[in-house]
Amino acid sequence: MNKIYFSSQLLNFYVKAPVAFMLIAICLCLQLHPAMAQSKFSIQGKITDDRNQPLPGVSISEKGTKTGVVTNIDGLYKLEVSSSNAVLHIAFLGFDSKDISISGEHTINAILTPQLKQLNDVVITGYGKTSKKNLVGAISSVNAGEFTQGVVGNPSMLLQGKVPGLTITKSGNPNQTPTVILRGPSTLRSGAQEPFYVIDGVPGAPIDMVAPDDIASIDVLKDGASTAIYGARAANGVIMVTTRRAKTDQFRIAYNAYVGVEKVAKRLEMLTGDELRKYLADNGQVLAPQNNDTIPGTGQLVNTDWQKEVQRTGVSQSHNLSLLGSSKATTYGFSVNYFNNPGIIKGSDLNRLGIRANVGQRAFNDRLRLDFSVLNTTTKQNNVPDAVLYNMLNYLPTLSVKRPDGSYTEDYAGNIRGSSNPAALIANNIDLTKSSKFLATGLAEVKILEGLTYTASLTTQREQYTRNIYYNSLSTLARGNNGKANRVTWANTRNIIESYFNYDKTFGKHNIKLLGGYSWQEDRNGDGFGVTTQGFGSDALSYNNLSLSNPPAGTIVFDNTGNTTLTTLRLISYYARANYQYADKYYFQASLRNDGSSAFGKNNRWGYFPAVSAAWRISQESFLKNNRTFDDLKLRVSYGISGNSLGFDPLTAQLQYSTVGRYYDSGQLINAIAPVQNANPDLKWERTAMLNLGIDFSILKGRISGAIDVYDKQTSDLIWNYPVSTTQYITTTLLANVGKVSNRGIELVLNAEPVSTKNFSWKTTVNLAHNTNKISSLANGQFTLKDIPTAILGGKGQSGNWSQKVLEGQPLGTFTLFHYVGKDKDGISSYQRADGTITTSPSTADLLPAGNAQPKLTYGWSNNLSYKNFDLALFFRGVTGNKILNATLAAVNTPTDAKMTNIAKYTLQESYNDKNSFLISDRFLENGSYLRLENLTVGYSFKINNVYISKIRLYMNVNNVFTITKYTGIDPEIDLGGLTPGIDVRNYYPKTRSFIFGLNAAF
Repeated sequence: MNKIYFSSQLLNFYVKAPVAFMLIAICLCLQLHPAMAQSKFSIQGKITDDRNQPLPGVSISEKGTKTGVVTNIDGLYKLEVSSSNAVLHIAFLGFDSKDISISGEHTINAILTPQLKQLNDVVITGYGKTSKKNLVGAISSVNAGEFTQGVVGNPSMLLQGKVPGLTITKSGNPNQTPTVILRGPSTLRSGAQEPFYVIDGVPGAPIDMVAPDDIASIDVLKDGASTAIYGARAANGVIMVTTRRAKTDQFRIAYNAYVGVEKVAKRLEMLTGDELRKYLADNGQVLAPQNNDTIPGTGQLVNTDWQKEVQRTGVSQSHNLSLLGSSKATTYGFSVNYFNNPGIIKGSDLNRLGIRANVGQRAFNDRLRLDFSVLNTTTKQNNVPDAVLYNMLNYLPTLSVKRPDGSYTEDYAGNIRGSSNPAALIANNIDLTKSSKFLATGLAEVKILEGLTYTASLTTQREQYTRNIYYNSLSTLARGNNGKANRVTWANTRNIIESYFNYDKTFGKHNIKLLGGYSWQEDRNGDGFGVTTQGFGSDALSYNNLSLSNPPAGTIVFDNTGNTTLTTLRLISYYARANYQYADKYYFQASLRNDGSSAFGKNNRWGYFPAVSAAWRISQESFLKNNRTFDDLKLRVSYGISGNSLGFDPLTAQLQYSTVGRYYDSGQLINAIAPVQNANPDLKWERTAMLNLGIDFSILKGRISGAIDVYDKQTSDLIWNYPVSTTQYITTTLLANVGKVSNRGIELVLNAEPVSTKNFSWKTTVNLAHNTNKISSLANGQFTLKDIPTAILGGKGQSGNWSQKVLEGQPLGTFTLFHYVGKDKDGISSYQRADGTITTSPSTADLLPAGNAQPKLTYGWSNNLSYKNFDLALFFRGVTGNKILNATLAAVNTPTDAKMTNIAKYTLQESYNDKNSFLISDRFLENGSYLRLENLTVGYSFKINNVYISKIRLYMNVNNVFTITKYTGIDPEIDLGGLTPGIDVRNYYPKTRSFIFGLNAAF
């Protein structure tokens, strides 16, 4: 406990000690160098590539000094150096650097040779970076030019389909957070499957704070050896985000903007008003007069398309203005981003303004580096009730949107039709969330000795949320309440201290890298308050003045959710890593992290997370040194253990009390309080151990390269609420570590450049991933659980049924459904009982396993072509081998209710008397495989001969061009996260197709 909870004096020590040490180190680094007068010597020249094409932007400097320039668009440069014997250092990204002695010449031309780019790319790892050729773990890197394009509100979408093993799903809702899963689900807890994000070295920073145009690259750490350096938070993988920073002697202003027009990609086909009337007439039925409107003054029957009434064409826009610059020892950057994404459902939208700034300073002959950066975003999100998405399908098309008096058509009594007017649901309900996020980081890096560097950073983060909900007096969501308001506001803060040493030294053929550090973090969450009240005399002020409400006694409710439950969580970590490299052939790495968290039981607050890995670069061996096939060939093996503590706070393992009802005492209404959660002093984080075998290769001078990885990922100590006896415990369940889950898979990525000429090039990348998920165990000697019923979807007569189960030996997302066998002689849907007999009245005992939601294969295929100034990008992605439960179609397949709700065109094949047609069964379990042309982009870059303008590119992009699938629902991209993946359940926000027109300009 003493290691976890600091006194203020101890906290001051941990803050001040690194700072004091840094100041002492700075003083030791002070060196005075007398200025020496030198006569200047002028040189000039041209820099070209191996095809004699000029290279603009090449850095040319005098070696050993800070004097330098960059080439212009024609590859030309002029430079004054200190003497005629100076040495030029010529460097350009993607090409081998050169050092050239001037030897008294005034004209120095040079030809640069392209590097094997995929081997020399810089990859960000935990608390460091390395080149791809030196990697010993499974890390996938995606640069800005390779990101998935489109109307992107969350930067994680930039990786969709680009990284093997990384599954990202999202509907068309602009306010929905994408679901991100790496190498299969490894927990039973919803909201705890997402990877851990690190932005510019800041652990746990919100990914949505960064504008997509500000990101330079993203590195995905996948195997246990790569992620274990982040210990208890890395079991789901780690995603490292690197933002754009100024390069040496650079001044650049960039403006990137686009306007996107979004339309619904597909809709569920429902009956028109005339088709519904005919269906009823064919079955001897007729609509009630209240449900069969005519257009006033014409006598013409109404045909309302409710999907059309609530949907719209959304016009999104994004503007990003950035400035990057450097001069001598100072670098700086600033960017502002505005993003507006109106949803295609009226009333929903996302509006965000983000500002980012950073400044860096080097001093004392580059022995000291200081850096300060700030991020701030303000966001507004308007949401519509989920009921809109279902009611736009089933509300009667024979009704007008409004009555002649201007009021919305509505059945407030609820006895004529069993649904609500979707247009009225949008008009009569408000759900607005405002948020502000602030992140500031200060960093100091000191080169103490040759190869020894000390880094200290301090980060502070604050998130402020306010959610305002108002159901007005006409809302069917709060009937009889005369207006109902809910306001909740809360703030989360986080402070982080990172302090670590890096040592990098080469001795002949030996290279050693050492890392040792300490991390301290404090999260203070749920600092807020919320209240719900009702009974307003007017809707004019909506949620803005709650004191005007007149609630009946006992109807004021105070928010007691996790958002407004104040907690303070502390994390302390000690970590170390050692890398050894011999002769650029043999690589070894070992790391260990010791994490302590106040979230877990007092007996298990500390844990160790070790990792080891090795690599053999076979292509550097003498027997392959001169081969004509392989440019690079490397074998990798790694094993590491990491933890999962997502979603936990200091109350998780504690005995908790809460209100459990109200009672009268002496005429007063009193809240009753009782225990609602048992304490578990032995609760600890889930642990994931992963073995990874990999091969990296490059052939034909880098024209073809790739990697193959095979992994075995075993997670133990799964956390779940287990039933316990009240003779031993206060309440009936206990949160405990019991279960195990397994993920085994193989991943392949292949890069190729089939064509590369002066005017035309074609680059292509294919990635494939297969994962087998299985629940290994749900019980042990102390706690037992046969299965976990999930996906209780409800619906007419089905409130107690479940559609999925967590079963030992089966993957997460295993469907358990009634087995549909057809119709009986009366046209009634029939099902197989558990004993094999046939019935029209199945029960939960008849639910049978029926497939699962996990894909057998996910894939992506990128193509980038360029011809002179034109560029074309085509990106395909898809999945295969999974099932989707189309519960939405089941819910609208209700012929017996066709006089009260609309039905799907699919229902025309049903008997009107089929009372079971809507029952969720394997009849509605469909093939979820699809192939989608996700992105098509055509661009043109203008050749600019202007000293002030370096780039102008116009482009047009189509997103979600087409989808090949057998799935009959709105879209096969169904959420694969959480405990109930692969279910389309009446609240699917339609997927969009976007047409984007954009500009990239640099000055």
